[in-house]
Order: sequence, then structure tokens, then C-alpha cells
Amino acid sequence: MLKIGIILGSVRQGRNGEAVANWTLDFANKRNDADVEYELVDLADYKLPFLGAEVPEAQQAEAEQTIKAWSEKIASFDGYIIIAPEYNHAIGGALKNALDYLNPEVNNKAAGFVGYGSLGGTRAHENLRLILGELQVADVRTAVTFSLLADFENFSVFKPADYHEANATEMFNQVIAWSKALQTVRG
Repeated sequence: MLKIGIILGSVRQGRNGEAVANWTLDFANKRNDADVEYELVDLADYKLPFLGAEVPEAQQAEAEQTIKAWSEKIASFDGYIIIAPEYNHAIGGALKNALDYLNPEVNNKAAGFVGYGSLGGTRAHENLRLILGELQVADVRTAVTFSLLADFENFSVFKPADYHEANATEMFNQVIAWSKALQTVRG
């Protein structure tokens, strides 16, 4: 069984990412891929401290448990679909911080991107390609890009255009193919 984690990479209050992540999970499940299991992982469920910041002694045990849970959850997948908002031409700080806690957990795995923002999150995708390259994650070419101007009514009610399904189909096909291939590298 191939396991693909759909990571919701925003923790912002009132975030649009929740609707995008739910659309992505629904789309994935409707594909009925044989021997592929999808799971939504919400970064907001992991209260990760800033990497390298001093954690008060009274909170250290909880912080260590959260870091361990995050690491184990991400390690359990063969590939990823990262839901990435674009903030100031890059990914958000919470997602970058969460990725900084990882390395061997994601080595030789595949990732695809679903973005949202004024330009569909494309600059966040490019930022992710640099970060994931360092983590030895193979990112796929096709991405899904939701525009805040065209796919959200009043910038907040998610109403994606139908044409996104073609890119989503191709992105999932690529992530599945690469995830299967990279299983052989990991042994």
C-alpha cells in the first residue's frame, strides 16, 4: 500500500487552505487509486516550536513530544501533496519551520504541490522546490494553482474552476509514479 500525505501547510486563523486541502483530499479519494491511501495532515495540529528557539523548561516535554509526533507522521508516508499558501512570494513561516525539523523522514520520497495565492501559489512552489531539493525529495513538474482572484469568491469562499481537475489528475499521477519508483531506492 502506497501512503500519500496531504499536508495542509498553513496555520493562519481564517485560512483558505482548509477548503483547498479538503478539495484535494476529496479529489484524491474519488480517484479510487488501487493500493494508494491518502491522509490529510494539518500542520495546525502540531504546535511546533521555532527550530533553535529556547523552549521554557515547563514546556520542553510537550515540545519534544510534538516534534516526535510530527517526525513519525511524516516518516509514515511514501509521498506528499503539499498545500502551500503564498505569503510574500514564498511559503509561510510555519511550513518552513515544520520542514526544517525533517530530513531523513522525507529522503527519497516524492512531492507534488497545490498552491493558492494571487498568482496561484507558484512562487511558493518554486520556494518549495529549493527546500525539498536539499531534503532529497523529488518534486513533480505538474502543480495545481488556485488564484485568490478567480477561484475564491470575495477572496474567501472557495469555488475552484473545473479546469484544475486536469492538472490535479496529472499531478497525482506523477506523485504516485515517483513514489512507487522511489520505494525501490529506499529498499
